[in-house]
Amino acid sequence: MENRQNSTNINWYPGHMAKTKRLIKENYNLIDVVYELVDARIPYSSKIKDIDEIIKNKKTIIIMTKYDLCDKEETEKWKKYYESLGKIVLCVDLNKKEDIKKILDTTNLLTKDIQNNRIKKGLKTKEIRVLVIGVPNVGKSTLINSIVSKKAVAIGNKPGITKSLSWIKTANNILLLDTPGILWPKLENDEVSLNLASMTAIKNEILPIDKVAIHILNKLDKYYNEILQKRYDIGTMDMDIVEVYDKIGRKIGAIVKGGQIDYDRVSNAIINDIKNEYVKGVTFDRRELWN
Repeated sequence: MENRQNSTNINWYPGHMAKTKRLIKENYNLIDVVYELVDARIPYSSKIKDIDEIIKNKKTIIIMTKYDLCDKEETEKWKKYYESLGKIVLCVDLNKKEDIKKILDTTNLLTKDIQNNRIKKGLKTKEIRVLVIGVPNVGKSTLINSIVSKKAVAIGNKPGITKSLSWIKTANNILLLDTPGILWPKLENDEVSLNLASMTAIKNEILPIDKVAIHILNKLDKYYNEILQKRYDIGTMDMDIVEVYDKIGRKIGAIVKGGQIDYDRVSNAIINDIKNEYVKGVTFDRRELWN
């Protein structure tokens, strides 16, 4: 699928990501199931573009995380689309025990034939080995800690927390292979890169913060104008962007000496409103825009 809007190339491929792909290939034969995590607010932009080259024919569950933060009506369109491709898709809030149970139950169902074959041979059931993969800051560590029921891996609301591969034992007869977040070598599409940056999957220094913040404001104006009005007292983005920033800056007190607006502070405040979940109920990827 390609979007109609293609623009600048953004090179983003830290060494640990290249290493991750190599280590996954080395562990490939050990893996029974793949948990492919995507952000429910950006179900297309956060999906690893070459995922099939990495996981090939492994049994896979697409786990749409942060479901509590998305526009469920719009995200449901993506769920149905991926299901139409034969994928198993679960929409979850990783902080809900019932959603974690749903993931575990689906895993057991997917691997029932593996266990039954072992039983027929007089063998004990095996620990199911699950690869956990996704873009940065999509919730991999939260998922693992929820399954393990203790703090197994570091959690942070920023990309790049996990740096290497590690197997993690759980009490559910499952071994989880934790991986650092993966992005593809070039983000050749403005829409994808800005969506990723809006949801903190790309570090702030990769893209200009004002460009990301304006992207968020434009998305709110187009699809969630009531949020734009309520949060920022902005009725439309049709006015001059300096005027928009001045108005938001005065509202949040981003004023420096001489009464000038601190525009960087305004940009950071807009981005942090998404990061800190003050702005929720939004899905930036629209099914009708991709073909």
